[in-house]
Amino acid sequence: MLTSYLYKDLSKADIQKLITRNADPSHSIQEVVTGILDNVIANGDQALKDYAAKFDQVNLDKLYLEKEEIEALASTISREQQRALEIAFQNIHKFHSTQLRRERVTETMPGVKCWREVRPIEKVGLYIPGGTAVLPSTLLMLGVPARIAGSKEIVVCSPPQKDGKINGFVAYCLVLLKIERIYLVGGAQAVAAMAFGTESIPKVDKIFGPGNQFVTKAKSMIQSLTNVSIDMPAGPSEVLVLAEESANPAFVAADLLAQAEHGADSQAVLVALSQDFVDRVNVALAEQVELLPRKDIAIKAISNSYAIIAADIQEGMQFSNEYAPEHLIIEADNVEPITRLIRNAGSVFLGHLTPESAGDYASGTNHTLPTSGYARSYSGVSVDSFVKKITFQQINEEGLAHIGTTVEILAELEGLQAHKNAVSIRKKELGIK
Repeated sequence: MLTSYLYKDLSKADIQKLITRNADPSHSIQEVVTGILDNVIANGDQALKDYAAKFDQVNLDKLYLEKEEIEALASTISREQQRALEIAFQNIHKFHSTQLRRERVTETMPGVKCWREVRPIEKVGLYIPGGTAVLPSTLLMLGVPARIAGSKEIVVCSPPQKDGKINGFVAYCLVLLKIERIYLVGGAQAVAAMAFGTESIPKVDKIFGPGNQFVTKAKSMIQSLTNVSIDMPAGPSEVLVLAEESANPAFVAADLLAQAEHGADSQAVLVALSQDFVDRVNVALAEQVELLPRKDIAIKAISNSYAIIAADIQEGMQFSNEYAPEHLIIEADNVEPITRLIRNAGSVFLGHLTPESAGDYASGTNHTLPTSGYARSYSGVSVDSFVKKITFQQINEEGLAHIGTTVEILAELEGLQAHKNAVSIRKKELGIK
């Protein structure tokens, strides 16, 4: 179970070692991904079919499913399951629809008006992981804000099942989102296909979605190889639980395992205030993990995880901010003063009754979040992720009279005479001194 470390006994080097995860010091992942990218660039659809045979054990005649096939698959799930996906869709839509706001025009000087206007990113690529678990919730988390933003073309890639199709849950989400085609491609090769384009899959402007270390590495690499951007480095998944003594060890263990079952490379960190509490959580972990269908995966992830024993909440939050978790759960009676201490986190879950799984599925917030410490500098996916905010300015005669001399002086001191002339010629034409 979880190995414990006393925070006060840790050196800066110790902390750095503990908070570093998903590194690739030998560049072995990068070498594999480089080969995949090169192959997809050179061989297009054929490379994707070859990878489907190799990694997914399925021979594909075509790389996509269209509307009729999607609707037929969607009809195979029960009405109760459809309703659950509909509620999740509605909550996610409700939360994200508040994010698209029109900004006010600002007059920085009389006659000088500046403002920003929102425009959607026209072509977006959504990667929906498959692997050991198929995630229809991720399709909702990416597709809903893309629709709200108004993206013109939404390209969806997800690994095929053994029968060369997708499951009914993903299909029903496609129906809810009014997306009429899905490409049966997974892994780093899906990122490559959307970044460079193939005979079947169009090139996009920005790629979204979580994945394993190979997917994440591919997303990072394509930014230096093409003009396609990404949402963030997102994957493998992680959680940090900060628990007071009043927390229920069974709740804490359940939250740690909910993250651990994602994959063997996931990480679940506990920050507690005593060894006794860690021991009680370890007992609960041992009991609960035995009941999980994905027991072997969860045990591997827990073996890659640990507990920190802090002197108090402030010290616990200090470690959390250094770790910068994708998911931060605060299991405490009075969470408000603790939230003020948070500097780095992807998404935060407050109180004893707010499991991270609620955010994964249906509370409304987005579950595509920065991992591996990138919460220090990235936000999770939102409607903002799918738009550009273009600045505008408009200057009239009064404005040119107010701002003209300032621009001329600044251009001159930088030695850019043409910049100065662009103002001076206008002033002369208008008779502005």
